[in-house]
Amino acid sequence: MRELILLRHAHADPAALGQADLDRPLSAEGLAEAEAAGNWLRSQNLVPDCVLCSPARRTRETLEAVLGVVGYVEQRVEDAIYEATPGALVALADALPESERLMLVGHNPGLEQLAALLHSGQSGDYRGIPPAGIAVLALPAARALEPGSARLSAFWWP
Repeated sequence: MRELILLRHAHADPAALGQADLDRPLSAEGLAEAEAAGNWLRSQNLVPDCVLCSPARRTRETLEAVLGVVGYVEQRVEDAIYEATPGALVALADALPESERLMLVGHNPGLEQLAALLHSGQSGDYRGIPPAGIAVLALPAARALEPGSARLSAFWWP
């Protein structure tokens, strides 16, 4: 089995006048949530071996706080995660079949729709991943990701 960890960014400050959405930083609350997410991942022994992260500042800051707790792992910023559809996220995950525990750090609705699609086969079945929420999906080894092929093995939020 492989695992796919979906981590939604923590709470961010609202955009300042003229500030791009990509540049919104974490709020103080968000930083605490991100550290709590790292503590939960560590307590569950769910340290990823590879992380793909949206280029948005709030996702990168969430990831930095999490990795500050669990330790640093292979990571890269993937522009395609920002405003991604479930299909785009599946393509990114499928491109790394050798990763036994891959984590995607991104945004809703893409992450919650991906979780629903892989678990139930229907992207409209999503119920929401709150800020700094984590969904862990168990996947069949050595197979491309397909709708309904995953089992939701854990779900956490601060």
